[in-house]
Amino acid sequence: MPRVTDEHRAARREQILRAAWRCVAREGFHGSTMAHVIAESGLSAGAVYGYFKGKDELLYAIAERSIARIDEVFHEMLAGDAAPDPADVLETVLDRLMTLAEDPDGDFTLIAVQAWGEAARGGPFLDLLEPQFKEIRGHWIEVARRWQAAGRLGADAEPEQVGRVLLGLMPGFIVQRLVLGGVAAPGYANGLRALMSPSTRAGAAG
Repeated sequence: MPRVTDEHRAARREQILRAAWRCVAREGFHGSTMAHVIAESGLSAGAVYGYFKGKDELLYAIAERSIARIDEVFHEMLAGDAAPDPADVLETVLDRLMTLAEDPDGDFTLIAVQAWGEAARGGPFLDLLEPQFKEIRGHWIEVARRWQAAGRLGADAEPEQVGRVLLGLMPGFIVQRLVLGGVAAPGYANGLRALMSPSTRAGAAG
């Protein structure tokens, strides 16, 4: 029997993931079934189930890969002792999100919204996604902490509170883009820059 190489297994797994991506983007999370994914992949049921036990596991793998790309942005921008402007980080993260949204196999942000809906219902899917969301939130808290250490954020500010708000800007962008349209990463980040500007804070205090 020919030996199955790691490269072959990786290619098969990728083939299944791309098929699942297309199915969920086209049919929605609840409308997609493992039968759809099997047909879309062109593989046998046994081959697909040999890599993924079910639909939840497939969707989690898609989310995990996409969140990993966002995670890379933070690692790049927080390298060493860098203290990047939160608005610069936001714009870079949203640019990365847009590359996922423009994937030829389907808009990942549509899948993300459905994943949040499933996680909000609790259960195993929340258990799978919660650590990833917490990791991204931790990155935002670190951005706020370094911005404060650089003297650009008030000494009385709580980095954890600021980080939570910054995290919320990401799904806010996605929902506005999908529902209302007319929103782009540069303008969205500029809105944050305006809110964070010294003149804005001085006017609010006055």
